[in-house]
Amino acid sequence: MAEAVRLAMIGCGGMAGAHREGYQKLWDAGLREFRITATCDVDVAKAEEMAGKVAQFQGERPKVYRDLEALLADGSSFDAVDIVTVHKAHHTLAIPCLEAGKAVCIEKPLAITMRAGKLMMDAAKKSGQLLAVAENYRRDPSQRAIRWAVQSDRIGQPRMLFWHDVGHRVWYWGWREHIDQAGGGWSLDGGVHFADLFRFFLGDVTRMVAISKAYFPTRFRDEKSKSDPIPVTVEDTTMALLEFGNGVSGEWTSTNVARGQGFGRRVIYGSEGSLDLKDGLQVGDERRSIAELTEEYMASLPPGEKERLFPAGITETVATELWEFIQAVQGKATVETDALEGYKAEAISFAVYESAATGRWVTLEEIENLQVETYQGPINADLGLS
Repeated sequence: MAEAVRLAMIGCGGMAGAHREGYQKLWDAGLREFRITATCDVDVAKAEEMAGKVAQFQGERPKVYRDLEALLADGSSFDAVDIVTVHKAHHTLAIPCLEAGKAVCIEKPLAITMRAGKLMMDAAKKSGQLLAVAENYRRDPSQRAIRWAVQSDRIGQPRMLFWHDVGHRVWYWGWREHIDQAGGGWSLDGGVHFADLFRFFLGDVTRMVAISKAYFPTRFRDEKSKSDPIPVTVEDTTMALLEFGNGVSGEWTSTNVARGQGFGRRVIYGSEGSLDLKDGLQVGDERRSIAELTEEYMASLPPGEKERLFPAGITETVATELWEFIQAVQGKATVETDALEGYKAEAISFAVYESAATGRWVTLEEIENLQVETYQGPINADLGLS
């Protein structure tokens, strides 16, 4: 392999723009052990546009491809792929790349279903190639500081988690509104970020019971006029009770159809006090803001560890996750959110759906072992995975 990792970007819309900006941040900071040599998208105009933007900072224009087959046919020109596409395509793109001997970074969630994710992990194991999940939320200094505070017993023994996101949205968000493309609504698409944070802060969830509702099965291209209504097929509301392996109890509520009063609160309670993810630490008379905790945490890091987590002082989370992937492809590092981490986080989201579909508590072991697929069954069948 060349010293600089040669990367192909597969999927050039939406979140891929944030990945491109991440690469540019690395480049501008002098972290240039990579070259983007290819861009690929079924909408070739998007691939062309991405190639042009990449050329502006790295000085070389990537070659443009319309489909994976053409990209892999020219496989000697790249070492690894960065896949940012609709969830439905994750396994169909990642598996051929792994089989072709390419390292893969896949945007969260790992896959559209647990079964599809398992196939991806099996392909990675068989090929011996790296499969990383682009899970960036935990990489923010404030989120690392929260974990550090919890693990340092700043609130005593953790006991309870309350995670409530209550709001209202009726505008149409494209493919994310359709179960056959996304696998689920916000409790998967965004919820997998939160599920990863649950595990990051508090460890493994062992079991869950939940409800899932679609109270408003229509969205509008024009939210103000309520014109051009579009039927959607994903949930808009989930409410769950979680039990962690360490005895912590949790409530997780997410809805985007709460008209009127909205609110959001994310708090971890311990035997000695609380840690509000927005307002900070409260233990007796002690008050520490998230900014103060973050400053404490950053000051506590040895120089080598600080450079590993925040290379060249970069704290932007997409940039740092991509740098870690590049370093891992070179054999200089391991990835923090590998396929198994992504699989376990995704299992929490699917546990919500499977509990709601079966009307009972489900264990995360059942979800991870593909023993409960009542909700996912039709999706798998449509994809030929049953």
